[in-house]
Amino acid sequence: MLIKNTMILDENLNIQEKKDIRIRDGKIAKIGEQLSFEEKEEVLEGKGFLFMPGLIDSHMHTGQQLLRGKVLDEMPMIWTRVMLPFESTLTEEKMRLSAKVAALEMIKSGTTGFVDAGSYFMETAAEVYEKSGLRGALSYSTMDQKGLPKSIEDNADSAVKKTDELYESVHGRGNLKVYYSLRSLISCSEELMEKAAMRALEKETMLQAHMNEYPGEINYFLEHYKMRPYEFLESRKLLGENFLGAHSLLLSEDEMEILKERKVKICHCPFSNCGKAAPKTPQLLKKGISVGLGTDGTAHGGMSLWNEMKIFRSIVNLVQGVPLAEPKIMPAGQILKIVLEGGAKALNEEGSLGVLKEGAKADIIGIRLMQPHLLPSGNLVNTLVESVNAGDVSHMIVGGELLMKDRRVLTMDEEEILFEAAKYQKGELGW
Repeated sequence: MLIKNTMILDENLNIQEKKDIRIRDGKIAKIGEQLSFEEKEEVLEGKGFLFMPGLIDSHMHTGQQLLRGKVLDEMPMIWTRVMLPFESTLTEEKMRLSAKVAALEMIKSGTTGFVDAGSYFMETAAEVYEKSGLRGALSYSTMDQKGLPKSIEDNADSAVKKTDELYESVHGRGNLKVYYSLRSLISCSEELMEKAAMRALEKETMLQAHMNEYPGEINYFLEHYKMRPYEFLESRKLLGENFLGAHSLLLSEDEMEILKERKVKICHCPFSNCGKAAPKTPQLLKKGISVGLGTDGTAHGGMSLWNEMKIFRSIVNLVQGVPLAEPKIMPAGQILKIVLEGGAKALNEEGSLGVLKEGAKADIIGIRLMQPHLLPSGNLVNTLVESVNAGDVSHMIVGGELLMKDRRVLTMDEEEILFEAAKYQKGELGW
């Protein structure tokens, strides 16, 4: 494939004009000017577009896709009152529809890569994601807490075995990989934590968990172990550079030092996190801790990372920038780096994803610039963060394969998926 005469966001997050991008064998082979056409190349006209690395959602929930609109303004605790009961009723049919709509939403909004936090019937989700062409990491929802609904109750050995089976059947298939998970520390026994961590190391893959999201979670560990959650994991030697901690909002200074020393990767989900706490992102970045951005899935406001970037900038500026009279406490370029480079690290592909450079994987999106809310712009990097929306993404390429062209999805039947989703909403599918 050859993208001709376009504007690009380069590896240093600078805008360059009149560039050609040659894609070969799933990677960016050449970036230059007036590259000659080669036989059998598909040519995309890039004039009027900005091509940039695809966005990476570091934390989402395929299994909650059908909860759209059912969480906002609900009283706590939504996990035990809404989400857990719903996920316990998931079926293969529901998961297939969930994955279809999630994949479609990500493609249409410019998200080329994602990390799924874990659910059930994940082999079915994998089938959908493989066909969609997206790049992602999938997990099984791993818990062994007593008192869970019967359909999802488990023990440590069985829960880890289910992830083993998912790993064997899915890891390395298409653009997919499998992570081990701890759904929530207070829902997992020490035995499960240790076995999941051990297996992730054996398989040389990541271990992910929801971390330091609620005060009740912190208080539980203080009450039972006289340690905070990350301190507890550190005391059990379960932390390392293969650990991804979602949310990670309520962090002590000691915990941040642990994250730094162990090279733990974390991610924030701004819209979802708004009702819980503001993240300490400037302090985390200053310590060199890898931070990504996630949507937390459709149940928490949709899967547009463009929305999340806007909310994230506003929250950090309000909570930390305003008191210091520092409007650039979270500048646009830094936010893009968090989504792109932090996301690449969350997918365990630092350097090969989240960057537009020769040799990197060709996960690229095209933004249609010729629109009144985007032009004219005195600083296109700022405009990407403050003005671009999901509907401005026109093209998507993942691993060199064209998934969307001129807003038309090529790997999925959008009309059929939306028709099925509408029938589900009306209760006409009999599920």
